[in-house]
Amino acid sequence: MYVQELEPVAGSLGVSALVAALPLVIVLVLLGGVRLKAHLAGLTGLLAAVLVAWLAYGMPLGQTLSSAAQGAVFGLFPILWIVVNALWVYRMTVHTRHFDILRRSFGRLSDDPRIQALVIAFCFGALLEALAGFGAPVAISAVMLVALGFEPVRAAVVALVANTAPVAFGAMGTPVVTLAQVTGLPLDSVASVVGRQTPLLALVVPLVLVWLVDGRRGLRETWVPALACGVAFAVAQFAASNYVSAQLADIGAALAGAGALVAVPHARVPAAESVRASVLTGARSEELDQEDAPREVLRAYAPYALIVVIFSVAQIPAVKDWLARTTQTYDWPFLNVAGPDGDPVSGNVFTWPIVSTGGTLVLLAGICTAAVIGVHTRVAVREWLATVHELRFAILTVTSVLALAYVMNLSGQAATIGHFVAAAGAGLAFLSPVLGWFGVAVTGSDTSANALFGALQVTAARESGLSPDLLAAANSSGGVLGKMISPQNLTIACAAVGLAGREGDLLRKVLPWSLGLLLVMCLIVVGQSTPVLGWMLP
Repeated sequence: MYVQELEPVAGSLGVSALVAALPLVIVLVLLGGVRLKAHLAGLTGLLAAVLVAWLAYGMPLGQTLSSAAQGAVFGLFPILWIVVNALWVYRMTVHTRHFDILRRSFGRLSDDPRIQALVIAFCFGALLEALAGFGAPVAISAVMLVALGFEPVRAAVVALVANTAPVAFGAMGTPVVTLAQVTGLPLDSVASVVGRQTPLLALVVPLVLVWLVDGRRGLRETWVPALACGVAFAVAQFAASNYVSAQLADIGAALAGAGALVAVPHARVPAAESVRASVLTGARSEELDQEDAPREVLRAYAPYALIVVIFSVAQIPAVKDWLARTTQTYDWPFLNVAGPDGDPVSGNVFTWPIVSTGGTLVLLAGICTAAVIGVHTRVAVREWLATVHELRFAILTVTSVLALAYVMNLSGQAATIGHFVAAAGAGLAFLSPVLGWFGVAVTGSDTSANALFGALQVTAARESGLSPDLLAAANSSGGVLGKMISPQNLTIACAAVGLAGREGDLLRKVLPWSLGLLLVMCLIVVGQSTPVLGWMLP
């Protein structure tokens, strides 16, 4: 048995924490400073974590490599299993051109560009985040806005800022699932706290978007539908994450937000010509005027309806119990680790939710989608393989980052850093979202930031007397605000709207919003750590 040590280097917690932090520092410097490709930075950081665990912490090399393998397997299943199947569904709709029909349908909801920004960037972007994540919402939303006539820079900024509130529950809940796994906290408890933080952002973001589109006039004239959209989104996200399913949180929120926009009469009033002239300075796609048969419009919406139905059925108690019985638990080979107190850690066991995992449910929805929209089996398989090929570098990045996180967690490196950080005491509640924000700003992924810093946050919380659920959730909730300034997302946005090389211009426009909303989140978490807002927690 390998027993974790908190002070393996020179008998000093501070020196040991510096050594333990080396893998994280290497990854962050390679990504943020050297601008190395993410998968190469992840692999380099993994090598550093293995060497620190083996040489500094005395973890047997066999157990070190075994912990890395378990992290990589978890990255593949269930994390990437969800992402691949969700993106596959989207690719099939593009192949059959039903995605174009969906885009035209959105364009007809309102002639007001401010409302169009809310429908496409905020609501539909949230739906895309729920299904795929990993940059897809920004790229697709920005392209759709440009097609509606938005000036490219404005379209990119709107898409980036909109991609905040849904991120923590993106890709069928992948970030919170990862957070629960690496921290050992129950998924329901982590998701419920995140669901009492990010909905507060949803109240603000739609108002920010109409300001970005049309300044004070936009806020003055469309604050009612914007607020209605934000409230509906927030309520649905809170309710789903706390009482239904973390995987359905963003889907329900996106549909509720869109429904609110359709229901509010003001949202359907065409904008004055002066507004359109000042806002839509790009070229509107003539394709938007094409008429679509009602039957094809229904088929365009079918994939998303199928996912909602299948995940809803999976929450029926009898079905949920049956799915839970399909979950297999194994003793992970060549791994026998105990914490500093001598008790075996949960990482010695690997849980494999074969059928109940979100990726399998999305796969089932994808098979149904292929039948509904008329995709031949051969084409569907080809699109699935093409999806894997498209994500090959993302797959390598996620598996290496999860392997790094598991090595750091099981060797004791994360515990050492957590005990050291806990010295911040009450200030830890304010710094916790900042750490998540920084992680996402560098890695471009809330999932990766949760994998890197989740266990650290929990250890620090326990040492400082704060709620582990609160700080773990704060890592994810603060992280969503770093996504708009991450180099990966900025590059995706620029490429989508034809602004290659203009990442710096976009960064200057979105950075103030990122920092401002981060401050709001820090204050929320501080309030929730005290009696002032402590009543909000479950």
